[in-house]
Amino acid sequence: MRNVAIVGTGHSKFGVRNDVSMSELAWEAIKEALDEAGLEQKDIEYFIVSNTGGWSSEPLPAVVIGEYSKLVPKGTVRVEAACASGSAAVKLAYDMVASGHVDIAMAIGIEKMNESPTPIVVEFIGRAGNYFWEFENFGLTFPGYYALHATAYMSKYGATEEDLCKVAVKNHYYGARNPKAQFQREITVEKCMSSRYIAWPLKLYDCCPITDGAAAVILASEEKAKELTDSPIWIAGIGSASGTSNMSKRGTFSSLEAAVVAAKMAYKEAKINPDNPVKYIDVANVHDCFTIAELMAYEDLGFAKRGEA
Repeated sequence: MRNVAIVGTGHSKFGVRNDVSMSELAWEAIKEALDEAGLEQKDIEYFIVSNTGGWSSEPLPAVVIGEYSKLVPKGTVRVEAACASGSAAVKLAYDMVASGHVDIAMAIGIEKMNESPTPIVVEFIGRAGNYFWEFENFGLTFPGYYALHATAYMSKYGATEEDLCKVAVKNHYYGARNPKAQFQREITVEKCMSSRYIAWPLKLYDCCPITDGAAAVILASEEKAKELTDSPIWIAGIGSASGTSNMSKRGTFSSLEAAVVAAKMAYKEAKINPDNPVKYIDVANVHDCFTIAELMAYEDLGFAKRGEA
């Protein structure tokens, strides 16, 4: 397997983006990535589009985005892995470059959730688990899923709603400093605590919004990366895993076992001691669809002991 580096990145403004089509939104990120890498569309040998979809106007976004962005006739595929769809696209692009199949690949993530009414979007996300058992029979939505995680974590470790709100306060602090963030204002623990419940114990500010946005990364082989930039970002390790669709089949609600397994794979490849990963890692960007997800991620990745995040 060959070494693989990130040579270009792009990111659209997130929010309610009714000002652009799906293709135009994707192009914002694609153009940034191409410009950063000093490449043109013809240089991309394969592009992967991550899109959960269902709520969007385009059911086959890869070919539509490829046509608009002048990436055709290069090969493409759409991937979906729920909240990990973007990561799945990067993993596939990495595998294609590492295997020698291509020298330059692009991973594109795109969602236009606001093209459907909120109740429809809530239903589509609720269907992301085990549809007939959990959604059809019990009406479990994604806030409901993570409320189960939150109550299990709070019961097991004694965490409080205030602890969850502190995660929201931290994330809004950084969002207020990011011109591309959907919410660019700080909040306080008091504001979070006084917001309405969505699915107890998760309140409004514990939950992610419905959003539109896009991101793109360009991966290159070692030879190509050294031609393109003096500062390539090498991918030292990457891992992926899956869990059961049915929550009742999982052994615990206070952790995501798939994250634990994937992290161990990445750590092994990167030669990182899984018992003390913080010794090797300076910055971590973890999944925070709900505040409890971030706390569990800290522990699943080994950044904190169980119950101490």
